[in-house]
Amino acid sequence: MVNGCRDYFSSTIMWLTFVLIKIYHVGAGVRIRSLASIPSLPPAVTEFVKGAVEECKPAGVHVVTGTPEETANILAGLGICILAYINTFNPKDVARVESKTVIVTKSQRDTIPIPTGGVQSQLGSWMCESDWHKAREERFPGCMAGRTMYVIPFSMGPVGSTLSKYGVQVTDSPYVVASMGIMTRMGTPVLKKLAEGVEFVRCQHSLGRPLPLRAPLLNSWPCNPDKVLISHLPDSRQILSFGSGYGGNSLLGKKCFALRIASRIAKDEGWLAEHMLILGITNPQGVKRYIAAAFPSACGKTNLAMMKPALPGWKVECVGDDIAWMKFDSQGKLRAINPENGFFGVAPGTSDKTNPYAMATIAKNTMFTNVGETSDGGVWWEGLAPPPAGITLTDWHGKTWKQGSLTPCAHPNSRFCAPAAQCPIIDPQWESEEGVPIDAIIFGGRRPEGVPLVYESFNWQHGVFVGAAMRSEATAAAEHKGTDKHL
Repeated sequence: MVNGCRDYFSSTIMWLTFVLIKIYHVGAGVRIRSLASIPSLPPAVTEFVKGAVEECKPAGVHVVTGTPEETANILAGLGICILAYINTFNPKDVARVESKTVIVTKSQRDTIPIPTGGVQSQLGSWMCESDWHKAREERFPGCMAGRTMYVIPFSMGPVGSTLSKYGVQVTDSPYVVASMGIMTRMGTPVLKKLAEGVEFVRCQHSLGRPLPLRAPLLNSWPCNPDKVLISHLPDSRQILSFGSGYGGNSLLGKKCFALRIASRIAKDEGWLAEHMLILGITNPQGVKRYIAAAFPSACGKTNLAMMKPALPGWKVECVGDDIAWMKFDSQGKLRAINPENGFFGVAPGTSDKTNPYAMATIAKNTMFTNVGETSDGGVWWEGLAPPPAGITLTDWHGKTWKQGSLTPCAHPNSRFCAPAAQCPIIDPQWESEEGVPIDAIIFGGRRPEGVPLVYESFNWQHGVFVGAAMRSEATAAAEHKGTDKHL
């Protein structure tokens, strides 16, 4: 670490214009505190943390407060003191792993339609309780040895909103702490709500690489791809994720909580948790409507949510680009909130031409994963203009890269992680407690041929049929690609 780096971080903003990590020795340089010395926690949180400590055996515990100084120290402890930030992951840990993502319920029918004739269900994977307990015993005991366990209190939705839900995540990854600080409302304000006795989802995550290491790390990225398991226990509101540091598998407030567990909470409470963007669109006459749109990952939700209309007089404003929590109000109007606090968008294809507002959003306070690096400390991916003459590129594997190479410079699922409040067209009502009124829902995805680009349903019943029958080609956002997947 460069001399004076910690002092520089502590005296400036939470993150640099770009944040760039090249060293991942977790725990180095970060002050570690024992469980006995951490601040007083609400009883239910204390019980959860103590159980995780007893199982995972970390070297110490750090309760995350979310202050800029704390974040700076965590980043500095990772060796960050340069202007551009790149996470170069293990190539086996670059996407969500749906094949290793399971729902644990007493009855299989509570999770998925029971397939017949050896057909693999496309709607999720079920694991029985006995198999799950065995899988847990094979993974979590002692998995954080030599590392710091970070305790992250977080809120999905604005703290204090009646529509928000709360969680506590324990993790041994500082990358997760920094990313959760962008994607959720995190820290002391949430602890105060938890002290009031609000319910919370218990989230436990480990990279699965205790110290000292038994084998060298690939790209200095700690993960355990052979043992990855992302498990959800909706009955007890628990998430346990092991072996992966990739965002969709490790930022447990995102897909795991905001979609999978939230869909069960929504069922119990009478609302909906959906994989949908939310945007507001105003016509030249000043009439504004809000629209939700459901596309799979890497199929254009962020680009649509931040669309810059070409038609004169029209305006689009972004409420959210990925997840919508929706419920009917007392007047029978469908309303929606974006429970997230940031954007975790796909980098390749994002440019000033395709999404100028996204480019403005990620101009500062942003974390990048698996993108290319320019020799002058910037970032690069497919879709951006070639760097100026004299600037060389390093690909996401850390190797010299030139235009025309057979392999891409950035991984197809490389990501940016940026605060939503930085979006130039963020909707004034994006944090509205009651949510925005939804007037239409779009269903879509990637289809290279064979279907019209846009078509409209005739009525509600036809729309339900069309939405249920939609398909999309697979993308690099999950570990399989090249075949169709159900939406």
